[in-house]
Parts: sequence; C-alpha cells; structure tokens
Amino acid sequence: MNSPLLQKWTGPYGGVPPWNLVRTDEFQSAFDIAIAAAQEEIETIANQSEPPTFENTIVALEKSGDMLDRLETQFDVHSSNLNLGPIPDIERSVAPQLSAYRDTIYQNAKLFKRIETIFESDAMDSFTVAQKRLVDDLYKTFVRQGAKLNQSDKAKLSQINTRLARLFTDFSQNVLEDEKGFVTWVDNEADLAGLPNSVKTAMKSAATNRGKPDQWAVTNTRSSMDPFLTYSDNRALRETVWRNYYNRCDNGDKHDNNAIISEILSLRDARAKLLGYKNHAQWRLEPTMAKTPAATMELMMKVWPKAVARVKEEVTDMQAIADQEGANIKIAPWDYRYYAEKVRKAKYDLDFNEVKPYMQLEKLREAMMWAAGQLYGMQFTLVTDVPVFHPDVRVWRVDDKEGNRIGLWYFDPFAREGKRSGAWMNAYRLQENIDKPITPIVSNNSNFIKGVEGQPVLISWDDAVTLFHEFGHALHGLNSNVNYPSQAGTNVARDYVEFPSQLMEHWLDTPEVLSKYCVHYQTGQSMPAELLEKIKKASKFNQGFDTVEYLASAIVDMKLHTTEQEKIDPDKFERDTLVEIGMPEELPMRHRTPHFAHIFSSDSYSAGYYSYLWSDALTADAAEVFEEAGTFYDPDIAKRLHDDVMSVGDTIDPEEGFRRFRGRDVDTSALLRKRGFPVD
Repeated sequence: MNSPLLQKWTGPYGGVPPWNLVRTDEFQSAFDIAIAAAQEEIETIANQSEPPTFENTIVALEKSGDMLDRLETQFDVHSSNLNLGPIPDIERSVAPQLSAYRDTIYQNAKLFKRIETIFESDAMDSFTVAQKRLVDDLYKTFVRQGAKLNQSDKAKLSQINTRLARLFTDFSQNVLEDEKGFVTWVDNEADLAGLPNSVKTAMKSAATNRGKPDQWAVTNTRSSMDPFLTYSDNRALRETVWRNYYNRCDNGDKHDNNAIISEILSLRDARAKLLGYKNHAQWRLEPTMAKTPAATMELMMKVWPKAVARVKEEVTDMQAIADQEGANIKIAPWDYRYYAEKVRKAKYDLDFNEVKPYMQLEKLREAMMWAAGQLYGMQFTLVTDVPVFHPDVRVWRVDDKEGNRIGLWYFDPFAREGKRSGAWMNAYRLQENIDKPITPIVSNNSNFIKGVEGQPVLISWDDAVTLFHEFGHALHGLNSNVNYPSQAGTNVARDYVEFPSQLMEHWLDTPEVLSKYCVHYQTGQSMPAELLEKIKKASKFNQGFDTVEYLASAIVDMKLHTTEQEKIDPDKFERDTLVEIGMPEELPMRHRTPHFAHIFSSDSYSAGYYSYLWSDALTADAAEVFEEAGTFYDPDIAKRLHDDVMSVGDTIDPEEGFRRFRGRDVDTSALLRKRGFPVD
C-alpha cells in the first residue's frame, strides 16, 4: 500500500502521475491490492441497507475504483510506450485479472438490482438530462455485459472474457515483436537513390540507434515504411520493405497471429449468442449511432464502388508513366506510392519533397496550439515542474483566456524500442465535477523518427494530418465539461469518437496555418503562395488509394463479425472477402488481419472500424459549415461546435447534437465531395 503506484497523485495541477517513482517490479503486487480494494468498494455499494438512490448508488459507482484507475493509467503507458523488460509478462498476467474483476461488477446481482430499481423508478422523471443518460447507459451496459444471465451462463461468460483478455495481450505482443524484429538494412548508399535527405537522415539515425552506424535502416512501422515506398528508386528494396510491413504476424513463426485471431472470433461469437445476439457485430453496434451492421454496410457500399473506380483511374495514370519510362513492369502494391508521387508531380506540378522542408514538427505543434487558441480560447504553456516517463516527453499547461487551468497535455513524439507503432491519444485523468472540479490530463503519442542532433525534425504531409487528428482527440478531452467522469471526453459512441479528431485535420491546410507555421527549416521563409496553391489543387489527389485501403479493412472487419462460418481461417477469409468485393490487386488493406490491432488487441474497435467513415460523414458536413461562413476561425461557429457537438456527453445524443449543429440529418454528399467522388 506504500507503493507510489497506489497513492493519490500529488504535486501541482491537482496532482500528476508520479512517473519518476514507478518501479516496474511493483506492478503485479500493486494490481493485487488495487483490485481487492476496488472489489471491496463495489461490495459496500451493493450491500448497503439504504434504498437505492442516484447518490448512494450511481454517484458512488462513479467515485469508486480511483486507486485502480490510477494504477491502470500508469501501467497502460508502460505497455504502450515502454514495453520492455518484465512488462510483457506482467501484462499477460494482469489482463485476465482485470477482465475477471470487471465481470464481478457486472455480475453482482445486488448491485444490478439497485441500478435496475433506479432505472425503473419515477425518480428518473426528475433527473437532469445528464443524470438520466448516466443511469440509462449504466443499466444497459450491465445488461449487455450479462447481468441478467443465470449463474451458469455468467460463469461461461467470465471464462470467455478472461480467455479473450489473454488472447488480446498475446496478439498485441506479437505485433510489437514483429515491428521490432523485421528491419530492412541498407548497406550500399547507392541503394538510397530517390530518397530525400530527410528520409536518409532518419534511416541513418534508426540504424545508429540499433548499433549499426555504418548502415541505414527502414523499421517495420508505417512512419518509416511509407516515405521509403514513396521515394525509393530501388524496386526490389521497395518490395522487401512492403512485404515486411504488410506480412507482420503472418509468417508462420512464433509471432504468427492467425490461430489467435481464429480463437478470438470464435469466442466473440459464442459470447454474443450467450448474451442473446445473432453475432458479435450486433452486440457491439447496439449502443452506437449506426445501431446495426446493415447500416454500416450501407454507408460503406455507397462509397466503395466510387473509390474503386477512382483507383482504376489512378492506376491507369501510374501505368502510363511507368510505360513511358520503360520500366517494363505492371503496377504492384509496392509501386503504388512511388508512381502516385510521379503522377502528382506530372498532374499538379507538386512534389512533396518540395513541401517537406516546410513541415517542421515543432512548428506544426505550435500551429495546433494556435488553432486551439483561435477556436476554444486555449493557451498552452510549457512546464517543467512535473515528472515524465521518458526524456522525450514534454508537458504543457492548458489555460483559458482568463488564466484558469483547463488541464495538462503530455506529448511523446518519437519512436523507440518498446513503443507500439502508430499514433494515439491517452487520457491520464478524466474531467469531472461531482464534489469539486477535477481537470483532465491527456497525452498524444507518435512515432516520428529523430533526426540529427540540433536539426529540426521534418515530417511528411500525411504524418502532419495524423498529428492534427490525434490532437483533435486531446482537445475532445480538454474541452470536456461534465459532472460525471464516465461521460467525459472521448467516452461517447464509438462511431462518434473520431468526429472531433477528423474535424481538427481540416485546420492543417487552411491558409492561416500554412502561411504562418509552414516555414522553411533553413531559411525561415513562409511556404510560397504558388506552393500553397498547388497543395490546394491536389487536395483530392490519391483519394482512391486512401479510401479503398481503409474501406477494405473496415468491410473485412464487419464481415468477420457477421459471418456464420464456425471456424475461420483468417488468411483465407481475408482473401475471399477481398475477391468478393472486387479489391484492386494493386493495393492492400490498410491493416491486414494478422496485425489489425484496432480489432484484435481489444474489443474497442471490433466491428467498429467503419466508425472512421461514419464520423467522417459528420466531419465533412461540419467542415462545410465553417467554409460557408468564410473562415475556419469563426468564434461563434466554434462555440456552436463546442456546445452542440463536442460536449454531447452530458447533454444530448451525438446524432441529435449533430442535427442541431448542422440543421439536417447526415448524408454522404459532403463526404463524397470531400474526396472528389461523383455525387449521385
């Protein structure tokens, strides 16, 4: 109990995580203590003699488990950002423990009875909108998690959940190992032909960090793979890099995930049927905006044929250039990015090598903060009086215009061994206001490659879009203004959660940001107006590739979780589904099944990868509101956005909130226009 892992956070800003005091060998015993303490709190709530009320049951549940929440936050950061040493083995042990603990909550008959009594009481009529929604969500969540099952079925459900927790961990650890293990080494500098200096510098840095300073390395992450495939003239090396990346965990070795996926799908299906649902997708989609698998497929299949048609046009353009150059090849997946860049240059006179010198990571971070100031009045101040878990991490205090603290923002931008690939947002502490105001602590995590010491880090345009996207998630948490933590920040419907982040992407290519913050790293000059115009004209370029590689993953996800097949071979199912829907052979799914962490590292995005498209339909509509007003920095519009959309957790349903904001139901027209596809 004396471990810093279990203590209330102290220090400035309402307390901060004690990263400097964490000892990884204490995690396991700390979890034993925290889970036991949380279970005792639940039992106290369930067994009290007083009749159930909103305060003594619902609010009590909101306040319970603080020690375990703090501990999980610290461990989750280690499993995502510092997954080294004993962490993988601890995670394999702790994940089933946590699953079993959560089942004891949902299966506590006395506790559920108290919640049900409140849910069915006349008192609901006197509750605020936020209180009604809290009770409604809590009751339905308990039912969806098996509260009404008999004891025998509850035991079966717990067995399934515990096994799934272990499989999710094994899946994630395998992906991490394949990302560490498969590195493409380049010995000869001549093999770097076509690569910009910034990419070569990053490859040299990656090799040096791995103890091979005389070589160059392409690591098995998207931020390393993507620029190499875009610019390398060496087709054989492009193919090697492509296969290493897209075949992660599909190599028939000890890190192969196919058997794990097959078991996960079988267990999910068994769980859904045990709970009274036809399949896993129906169970997952019940609390979302889409509601049914059919609704998601309807949206995706409206966009799919238009995207595939655009891919055919893009491939035709690429093949023409390859033929003109005498390459004597047929466009293959490892050629797509390379020749797409040539087409971009030919059609729009735009070479992103010209753009990258203006894409300084630190300047773009400043741009995000400036946009948040324009939109929401947020002011960011770098602070050094809090501990961090790695020297790369920096922290900013976030205040409103009057100097009142809104929260803290942590930024961990660089790739390293033990850090999972990709980019994501974490909430270390949720905003709430039950007894007193508690401000949020959020973080953004990326995998940019460090350059030469003392030189600015230059990132690609796509990476800049991702940077703004993830910051949008952070702003969602910082903008939170609710009483109850389970309604705070990104605790919204899965197919709504991407809306604020995707909307934030639109601020990157606004003239205000590009002219002020996209400055040349050597001269300090702003991006020239003619280059800005080229970027604007090419904004819809390559949308066929972007849309098809994403949608293929989303469709496979939904079909995996609605199929009636009993035993699934993931590789075969993936191949058959792609043939069925007419997947162009020149490009892959964005996330092939064996490393599709969104849907197999947890349940969170399972049967839910469609949600990016659903949210983007909202995003495209909302962006048009700003465009129609003539500026992306209209404070009145920003206030409407914040009041009616960003803070729906304590007020209204996301769909109703969007309808109020936009004035009509969502359709796909704006989404298709955004991508440059024909609108029916």
